[in-house]
Amino acid sequence: MSKIFKFSPLLVGVIVLVAFLIYLNWPQEQGQQGGRAGGLTPVVVQKATNEAFPIVVEALGTAVANESVNITAQQAQTVTKVLFEDGAVVKQGQLLVELNNRAQIARLNELNINLTEAKRQLERIKGLAQQSAASEQLLDEQQSRVQSILAQREVAKANLQELTVSAPFSGRLGIRQVSIGSLIRPGDTITTLDDLSIMKVDFSIAEVHLSSVQQGQRVFVTSIAYPGEQFEGQITNIESRIDPQTRSIQVRAQIPNKDLRLRPGMLMQINLEKRVLNALVVPESALVPQGDEQFVFVVNGENKAIKTLVVVGERKPGWVQITSGLNAGQKVITQGTLRVRDGSPVRLLDNQGAV
Repeated sequence: MSKIFKFSPLLVGVIVLVAFLIYLNWPQEQGQQGGRAGGLTPVVVQKATNEAFPIVVEALGTAVANESVNITAQQAQTVTKVLFEDGAVVKQGQLLVELNNRAQIARLNELNINLTEAKRQLERIKGLAQQSAASEQLLDEQQSRVQSILAQREVAKANLQELTVSAPFSGRLGIRQVSIGSLIRPGDTITTLDDLSIMKVDFSIAEVHLSSVQQGQRVFVTSIAYPGEQFEGQITNIESRIDPQTRSIQVRAQIPNKDLRLRPGMLMQINLEKRVLNALVVPESALVPQGDEQFVFVVNGENKAIKTLVVVGERKPGWVQITSGLNAGQKVITQGTLRVRDGSPVRLLDNQGAV
C-alpha cells in the first residue's frame, strides 16, 4: 500500500527561508565576480577639508534676574493705597503701596507743636540768662528738652516712612498679592520685583576645563522658548573652589536682556568656546568603528573604496577632527559605508542621491 507524504507548515516555512537566503546571497556573489551589470555600489562622498574647528564646552543652567526681591511691608497695618498694576515697569524709589498712617501723622504733628513750644521757651530762657534772671542749669535743661523732641520727631518720621512701600531698584513687578483694606504683616509678599535688564546664568563645568575659562570670555546661550536663536553674554565670575564631590566648578555668566524676552527660571543651554583649531575635519557619518580603532573609506582615482585607518581628535555634533591617516582633499564615503568592502568599486552620488 502506497504512503502519501504530507508537508507540514513548519517544513514549508524552512524551505521558503532557505530559498530567500540563497536569493539574497546569489546576487552578491555575482557582483563580487563582476558577472552582472550595475554591480557598482552607490555612495555619497565628501572631501576632507581644513576648517576652523571651535572646541565648545556645553552646559545647562537656569536663568535668574540681575536683582530679584519679594516686596514686603515693615509694619503690620492695613493697605490704604495700591499705586501699581500687575507686571508694571517701575523706577527705583517709585511709591507702590501706602499703609494706614493716621496715628503716625498725628504723632508727628504733636511733636512739631511741642518742638515749636520748646524752642520758644528756650529763646525766652536765653534772654533771661543774659540778664542773670535765669540759671545756667535751667538753660541747659531746656536745650536738652529741645534735643529730645527733635530725636522723637526723627523716630516718628522713620515710622511714618515704614508705612509706605517703594521700589528698591528699577525693574518689572510681578502679580499683585494685596488689595485695599488688606491687613499685611512683615514678611507678607505684596508683589515681586525683578531687574530683567541683565540675566545671570550659573552653570557647572568639569575640572578639566578650568584652564580654558576666564572672566570676560564669551558664551552663547540658547533656550527652547526661542528655537534657532542665540543670545551672547560673557563670564563675570568663576567660583574660587572646586566641588570635591563632582569635581566641577561653578561659573556665572551675564546676558544682556534689553528686550526683556528672557525670564527668570528658564532652562538655558550654554556653549562656551574654549579655543578654535585649524583642523582637518570630516563628517562623523564617515567613521567606521572597529574595536578601539576608527576607519574611513577613501575613494581613489579609480572609484574604488579603500579602507583607511584614521586617528580621531576633537569632536562636535556631526563633525570630527582627523589628526592622522587622511589628507585634505581626499574623498571619504559618508553614506553607504555599510554596503562597501575594501577595494570594491563604487558609483558616486551627490548629496541628494542623484548620479
